[in-house]
Amino acid sequence: MTTTSELKPLLKRLRLGYLLNILPERLALARQDQLDYATFLQVLLSDEITRRDNRNMEMHLQKAGFEEICRLEDFDWTAGISVERRLLDAVFSLDFLNRHEHVLFVGPVGVGKSFLAQSLGYAAVRAGFSVRFTRADAFFRTLAQSRVDRTLEKNFRSFLSPDLLIVDDFGLQKLTAQQSTDLYELIIARHRQSSFIITSNRAVDEWLGLFDDPVLGNSALDRLANASYQIVIEGTSYRERLSPHRRKEVLTPMSTT
Repeated sequence: MTTTSELKPLLKRLRLGYLLNILPERLALARQDQLDYATFLQVLLSDEITRRDNRNMEMHLQKAGFEEICRLEDFDWTAGISVERRLLDAVFSLDFLNRHEHVLFVGPVGVGKSFLAQSLGYAAVRAGFSVRFTRADAFFRTLAQSRVDRTLEKNFRSFLSPDLLIVDDFGLQKLTAQQSTDLYELIIARHRQSSFIITSNRAVDEWLGLFDDPVLGNSALDRLANASYQIVIEGTSYRERLSPHRRKEVLTPMSTT
């Protein structure tokens, strides 16, 4: 019986079965570099920690529900937009999460608000925070369906539990009375307990007019706005720049006669 076969039931019992896949390679490395027992064990355990960290990261990213995985380093800063980098650097430090503050990205369609919001969410997941991403219309649909299914309390709590809730594309249309109440209750419940990121095509001073009840709107938005970083993005469509048609035009410009 080989050493590897003897180790197999022990590693599986300790839930370290994955190490069997890399054990031959690591044994060869140990012989080549003449590693002592302690160093060899450290290498094996480091491999397992890295694997578990990567697996947990993937699970948390999947649970967050991002539309796509976005990273700040992938943002195209040559695009024709302007944004205050000082504020952007401040929120990407993630200190706002520890203070239970919020980030509001506002600007016209296609300038990269959703990309930056999801990039910030990605950074938060990597730092160990729980994150959930939802479009505003999906949030309201979920609660409306929950009232039919009698699962409202459970589903509403699911929007309260993450350290960071990202609400994308808020303000596309005026809120109904029920939607106004739902959003008010969400903001009140999360205020000073956890953080929001909200993206919108409308300036923050236009948000009050979206509420069916201005009293609810004033109460909710006063809390939100006074504990938030408001980052305004201006410029031409970032999304258009990423389109295959646009990339083809840049790579093969039309000839003129």
